[in-house]
Amino acid sequence: MRGEALRFYNPRMRILIANDDGYLAPGISALVEACAGLGTVDVFAPERNASGTSNALTLHQPLSLHTAGNGFRFVSGTPSDSVHLALTSGLIPRPDLVLSGINNGANMGDDTLYSGTVAAATEGHLFGVPAIAFSLAEKGWQHLDVATRVARRVIEHALAQQAAQTTAGQGARPWLLNVNIPARADADQAAWEVTRLGRRHASFPAVAQLNPRGDTFYWIGPAGEALDDAAGTDFHAVREGRVSITPLQVDMTDHARLPAWQDWVGRR
Repeated sequence: MRGEALRFYNPRMRILIANDDGYLAPGISALVEACAGLGTVDVFAPERNASGTSNALTLHQPLSLHTAGNGFRFVSGTPSDSVHLALTSGLIPRPDLVLSGINNGANMGDDTLYSGTVAAATEGHLFGVPAIAFSLAEKGWQHLDVATRVARRVIEHALAQQAAQTTAGQGARPWLLNVNIPARADADQAAWEVTRLGRRHASFPAVAQLNPRGDTFYWIGPAGEALDDAAGTDFHAVREGRVSITPLQVDMTDHARLPAWQDWVGRR
């Protein structure tokens, strides 16, 4: 498959990579490594860990941009800021693909609403660029090297599919994929499963603590347990040792209930 896929690649391809763990995180270096030989890679990532910032943009203060010794650009803002700046500042040519990750921990079910990793990919998608968010399903970076190989195969396969559709004159719309990779030594041999998002229970309660001056502050509680983890969900696939690939969309309209709400308005 790899030789078949590579013949579709444009050597002038540009890939934009971001994350939410910050530009120093091992996962973003791994994702850059996964793209070796596929084209020119630009990295725009938050200066600090920005997990849980969702699609937030910084609107009330300016952003600063610096370049690290390895060429990674880092932004004093959110993951969405990083991608937005890369796509609108004129600093780099428009990319052909936006990648985000590899995240330190899963982004499944309701996590996708809060995830900065998914948000960075979504920002690219909003600008009409195909995008993939990658997450390692357990924290601690265990088996990151294996996840890197999985990410490379997913990227190759997605690009080959897109190129084949373009060659056939089908003109596919930009897509957005959320990929969760089991933290296992054999994950590069695991099956892939196209999944839907599961659901979680409500988060655990906020945790109150006192600082040394006796003032109370709060930590947001950890995410709740899986509520809907049936077959076909991302939770189930990862638990069974498979790579979960979930196609996402931005449209949050409750299409199924539109008629009921239209009837409700009609009765006013």
